[in-house]
Amino acid sequence: MSTHADMSAQPVEVPAWRDRKRYMWLWGLFAPAGLFVIGLPLIWALNELGWHRLAQVPFWLGPILVYVLIPIADVFFGPDGDNPPDEVMEYLENDRYYRYLTYLYLPFQYATLLMAAYLITADDVSWLGIDGGLHVVDKIGLAITVGMIGGIGINTAHELGHKKVDLERWLSRIALAQSCYGHFYIEHNRGHHVRVATPEDPASSRVGETFWAFWPRTVWGSLKSSWQLEKARLDRLGKKSWSLRNEVLSAWLMSAVLFAALVAVFGIELLPYLILQAVVGFSLLEAVNYLEHYGLVRQRTASGRYERPAPVHSWNSDHIVTNIFLYHLQRHSDHHAYPTRRYQTLRSWDGAPNLPSGYASMILLAYFPPLWRRVMDKRVLAHYDGDITRANIDPGKREKVLARYGSAATETGMSGQARRRQRSVTTEGSAHAGKDTA
Repeated sequence: MSTHADMSAQPVEVPAWRDRKRYMWLWGLFAPAGLFVIGLPLIWALNELGWHRLAQVPFWLGPILVYVLIPIADVFFGPDGDNPPDEVMEYLENDRYYRYLTYLYLPFQYATLLMAAYLITADDVSWLGIDGGLHVVDKIGLAITVGMIGGIGINTAHELGHKKVDLERWLSRIALAQSCYGHFYIEHNRGHHVRVATPEDPASSRVGETFWAFWPRTVWGSLKSSWQLEKARLDRLGKKSWSLRNEVLSAWLMSAVLFAALVAVFGIELLPYLILQAVVGFSLLEAVNYLEHYGLVRQRTASGRYERPAPVHSWNSDHIVTNIFLYHLQRHSDHHAYPTRRYQTLRSWDGAPNLPSGYASMILLAYFPPLWRRVMDKRVLAHYDGDITRANIDPGKREKVLARYGSAATETGMSGQARRRQRSVTTEGSAHAGKDTA
């Protein structure tokens, strides 16, 4: 392994273990750079060949990548299965190569945003082989593509925002500005990680709750929670909520300044597309939130408090391609156990509940509630050994869910071996959960 870690006066012993994904992580930059590397050259080439209809397809590169290419690649390349051993964790954590890759996402993200703003508002893009400006359908496709880049950028912000380095926390806020979701920085770190897998958490979805019902609940709930968290913090400091000391307001101000600057440079016609890409961006994040804790709930202890978060409270997936694009976000149990741990050192947990495919595939499935229920509800039921009453159930759908699954214990349940594995991973995870929090 090449050494990019901080070097002291003493020689550093390089572990024998090698990260086979070390250079695969460069693929994570394909999403923000794809418009320049693939999209625009392909549009020009297809127009030169006279295939003008086909040349419109690359404007939709974002949804093609997220909903088609990555799911297919997940099936083809399969699970990862490679965990770093304990003896290399500190060395791997301190290797700056990995953090520089997350830093690089931002210039590509904003370069793509600027290029899209130009293309959407330009009256003449003949250099692409297009007469006049873009068609409305191309502008919509481009805005959705940019929104998905911003949505993946929220995941980059998630990685950076958990760290203790001031630069990385600021970069996190910059990444969030494009999607107008700067309050995520507050709510996720100080809200979600405290209330995860409880009915009080707006980012934990419930059995019987469709993504389309979850979306308004989590969007509004996260916004409301972030404001309450900041207000409580400022109240403790004796400061006013309506000031730039409020990190929610300062985050929104960053987005307002960004949007105002873009509209000032490119014109007011850009504004609807800016709004569209922002909604697409944070909706992609909330789709990921929907599947990460679906139906999972922390039980009450004898004291009335919730048990500590454990690996059994997060859905995981170890499909390597989505792992690369989302910085190991799919190793979600380990992330909740060690929130400040850097992505390259996150590990899979044996016995933690697993999704049948990668996040990219499951996001698409979540958009179709009947399919989602058919695939996921039986997994929630099996996870709780056939007792659906132990799951996080949508209060408004509770009777319907109980009528459908309440008697399924005789048909669906874990084997004794699976139950022992679940108890083991719960005990192990509880011993670590709550440490190293941001």
